[in-house]
Amino acid sequence: MTADSGAWEMPEELVMLRRTVADFMEHEVRPAEDKLEFDAVELPADDLERLQRKARQAGLWCIASPEEYGGAGLDLLAQCVVTEEAVQCRMGAYIPACGAMGWDPPNVIFQGTKEQIERYGIPALEKGKKTFVAISEPSGGSDPGRSIKTRAVRKGDTWVLNGTKLWISGVSGSDWGVVFARTGSDTGRGGISSFIVPTDSPGFSYRPVPVIRAWSPYEVHLEDCTIPAENLLGGEGEGFAFAEKWLVNGRVPYAAGTIGIAQAALKIATDYAKIRNTFGGPLSDRQAVQWMLADSEIELRAARLLVYQAAWKALLGQNFKIDASIAKVYATETAGRVVDRCIQIMGGLGVAKEMPLERWYRELRIKRIGEGPSEVHRLVVARDLLKRKL
Repeated sequence: MTADSGAWEMPEELVMLRRTVADFMEHEVRPAEDKLEFDAVELPADDLERLQRKARQAGLWCIASPEEYGGAGLDLLAQCVVTEEAVQCRMGAYIPACGAMGWDPPNVIFQGTKEQIERYGIPALEKGKKTFVAISEPSGGSDPGRSIKTRAVRKGDTWVLNGTKLWISGVSGSDWGVVFARTGSDTGRGGISSFIVPTDSPGFSYRPVPVIRAWSPYEVHLEDCTIPAENLLGGEGEGFAFAEKWLVNGRVPYAAGTIGIAQAALKIATDYAKIRNTFGGPLSDRQAVQWMLADSEIELRAARLLVYQAAWKALLGQNFKIDASIAKVYATETAGRVVDRCIQIMGGLGVAKEMPLERWYRELRIKRIGEGPSEVHRLVVARDLLKRKL
């Protein structure tokens, strides 16, 4: 899959990177995944180890993590290019390349102390271990500045955390995660701090919360959960600034991933329309089908350019918060529409378990909620628009 250039051409090094990832997916990842049942969420350990070894050799290991610590150190635009290709497998909406490219730890860990980076960040990269970020709570996740109720209290050389986190991805199998909790008396954003919390800490527990997709997020319980004082990440009260930076950066490749899934679905539906005969001719001759295919291609090109624009502004060091929100809303909603059309074109086969479309349909429905629901991002864009001077 390539983006048509028009007035803008993708740099040659990114074209080559895209080809590298596409080849890796076609010849290594998808053949391993094809041996699994329809709703599998992980590869067998031996296959995963083999693929991860090859990803490291290809320079595709933990693409968002700094190169100096063992990651690929790709910029945001390159991350989008890689992600768009790496999601084009059955479980791609859960984890790009089925985990073959590793799990990037939350980038806030690399803003920590040297000791925190060495104890938590580097081992996670070296061992390919999962990590998690816990922001959302039962009281809400779209406005973390006000909704966070979890509290952390300093007691001697420890912090003690109490509260509940909800809809947290990747807790099972993780050695540690970053938990955001309220400290002090400030009830706003300035009262939020971030902590590195190992999953074997006293008072830490979790349970899966089954949802529409194949894999479950988790509810995390912190009951007098005790961690060392040095596990405070950044200064006290700096947690919200950490969280916002992590979230804004993550929305852009997140949006790119939904485009990649929809593009793969569109190819499946287009190929099917060419060979499926109805009423004496191929399905592709029907204008209704042609328009569904055309609308899908038009919208995907527009979504891709919005994602690239946000990533490009990040590379230039410009504020891209609004661009990230726009890209996230348009890409996730476009991807859902495209996969829905593709299922319609394919009829009963579109919802058959032997095809990946029905799983992608379920997974993409979540994408309009994760990383901030569409309505909140529209609010962010509207506020920015309305505060501009005439």
